[in-house]
Amino acid sequence: MDLPNHIAIIMDGNGRWAKSRGLSRVKGHEAGAEVVDKIIRKSAKIGLKRLTLYAFSSENWKRPKYEIVFLIKLLNRYLIKKEPEIMKNNIKFTTIGQTDKFPRKTQELIKKLTTKSASNTGLTLCLALNYGARSEIIDAVKKVSRALIDRKIKIDDINENSIREYFYDREMPDPDLLIRTGGEYRLSNFLLYQSAYTELYITPVYWPDFTVEEFHSAIEEFSRRERRFGAVDER
Repeated sequence: MDLPNHIAIIMDGNGRWAKSRGLSRVKGHEAGAEVVDKIIRKSAKIGLKRLTLYAFSSENWKRPKYEIVFLIKLLNRYLIKKEPEIMKNNIKFTTIGQTDKFPRKTQELIKKLTTKSASNTGLTLCLALNYGARSEIIDAVKKVSRALIDRKIKIDDINENSIREYFYDREMPDPDLLIRTGGEYRLSNFLLYQSAYTELYITPVYWPDFTVEEFHSAIEEFSRRERRFGAVDER
């Protein structure tokens, strides 16, 4: 089976999962967090190089205050509770997004785990936190403009590869496979530039019901697809 190097996941459907069961939305997020654990463990076990999870979008601030507070507390608990497991399994933890918008405690926990796991050589786990692809592109344009004004680069130096130097994670490879749960057919402002040739796998299953078996099925389907990147297969 052809294993992707980088899988990105839009973990959608927590709220709808909870509503369908007569539960509060936060119960859906709790259930979703358990699935995150399972997918990370599976990714590390099969030797996946990078897993990027859309954990908190820049648009999520529009949600009810109680839900935002809960999501931040859930993130804090996760960063504290999972540190030993991340280190034990040689996982490198990173983030993308404007994490400086989070409370100081959250920022400190992110920095601590990022620093502590920096030399790990197994799976790279990236959480997209307060992330929006349009904001990332705008921020990159601002950085490029500043570099031009300061004469650190020339206009002709700007190309598809060099522009990545100004993204949130300059080392992030494009996702080979993007999985979206919950049945919606859109990217929702997630890795827009990086996903130009990414294979998409959409499932109607809500994230709390997403299983390791379906994760494996998504990878199997990816392995059967022919990726031409705009070229023609003349065989």
